[in-house]
Amino acid sequence: MSSSLSVYLLDVAATRALVGSRDDELLDVIRNRFADDLARDDDYFSHAIEQGAPTAYEALRAVVHGGPFSDDSHHAFQYGYAYKRLCELTGSFLANDCFTPHRGGWLDTVDQGLKDLRITSVSVDAFGYGAPPAPVPYADTPGCGEWTPEQIARALEEFEATKRAEHAPPLEPEVVEAVMQCLEWMRHAEARPGFGVIGFRS
Repeated sequence: MSSSLSVYLLDVAATRALVGSRDDELLDVIRNRFADDLARDDDYFSHAIEQGAPTAYEALRAVVHGGPFSDDSHHAFQYGYAYKRLCELTGSFLANDCFTPHRGGWLDTVDQGLKDLRITSVSVDAFGYGAPPAPVPYADTPGCGEWTPEQIARALEEFEATKRAEHAPPLEPEVVEAVMQCLEWMRHAEARPGFGVIGFRS
């Protein structure tokens, strides 16, 4: 079974602040802009909704209002997708063809490639096993993680130090390509003060 990443360039702090913001105007914008997507998701997850999971819009409202959330952990995925939709609204989608689709331990493999280049401040695997901002419940799917502006700045410094040291271990071509894509994401963020990357694995 394959997985995919969805990666967004955005103001990480501002995006996290949407959780619990109680911004009903934002909810109206999302309901209008994503009406078809919300309806499609409700259709796709109709069985879970019949079992008590919130609808896509109910999950969005809970995330923006900071709750209430379902006590059933099997319903947590809806809140993760709601937070992803907030990132879609406020961020810019970043090309991720090196990661979509991917199988098995590919994220670990790319992380090892980053480490071989002495880049340790960021991890693509974090997009698979991180968590959305509290109080949004954790769900295995979608996985959610972020690279803050500070982490990105350190990672780019690490890469520059590696280049100066002429430390270039042999890597498989597909790993090199994926690492270069990660660096491209980071350079996009570096060009916009306060911006970082939030990614989701599903």
